[in-house]
Amino acid sequence: MFDALPQHLELIVLTFLLAGLVKGVVGLGLPTVAVGLLGLVMPPMQAAAILVVPSTVTNVWQLAAGPRFLGLLKRLWGMLVGIVVGTLAVGWLLAGENWPAATPLLGVALILYALLGLSNKRFSVAPKHERWLSPLIGVITGGVTAVTGVFVIPAVPFLQALGLEKDDLVQALGLSFTVSTLALAITLSQHGSLLQADVLGLSLLALLPALAGMYLGTWLRSRISPMAFRRCFFGGLLLLGADLAIRGI
Repeated sequence: MFDALPQHLELIVLTFLLAGLVKGVVGLGLPTVAVGLLGLVMPPMQAAAILVVPSTVTNVWQLAAGPRFLGLLKRLWGMLVGIVVGTLAVGWLLAGENWPAATPLLGVALILYALLGLSNKRFSVAPKHERWLSPLIGVITGGVTAVTGVFVIPAVPFLQALGLEKDDLVQALGLSFTVSTLALAITLSQHGSLLQADVLGLSLLALLPALAGMYLGTWLRSRISPMAFRRCFFGGLLLLGADLAIRGI
């Protein structure tokens, strides 16, 4: 499964540098950019295996920086459990195989995410619906994660719809992404995809450009227009998603 990885080493380094830069500027996007770009040359689950270490470290960093971990954990536990259940269940059904539809489905997920980002549309979830909707969103997010390696749909729009304060939203995203990454790591390890030394080595290597990109992105954040950067980010994501989706036709 991973025999062709050495020839993609430069692409992996540049991809995680760019993905870290995006996360440093807008606070999210590392797994989306990384899996999306690497999906051009390898199956999504292969890209997701390389993602595990950089995603875990950067999301724990984001999670630890927030002020209300326990409060968010109490509020979002249903969604988090759903993410784990959905990821493990669908991962078990796929049994570690590279599903042919995974790449076009990854493209569709990126297109949906990009369109939501470009529209700036904000949904609102009433408190009376949050309790039952939260685990459902989690299960769907987990299923999408197991197939595509990307865990932003529909978790990110849902969290944005809860009306959280900015710092709480950033921490909630970090919490969701951390749980998604760990659930994905468990799924991959069950099928042997993550336990190979070359994959772990590449994942550790990818952490360095990811952190460098985050540092650069944090420095750039106060020097560029975040809105203009977001538009460029989502516009590029839309084109990338379209390319991946067309490849599966």
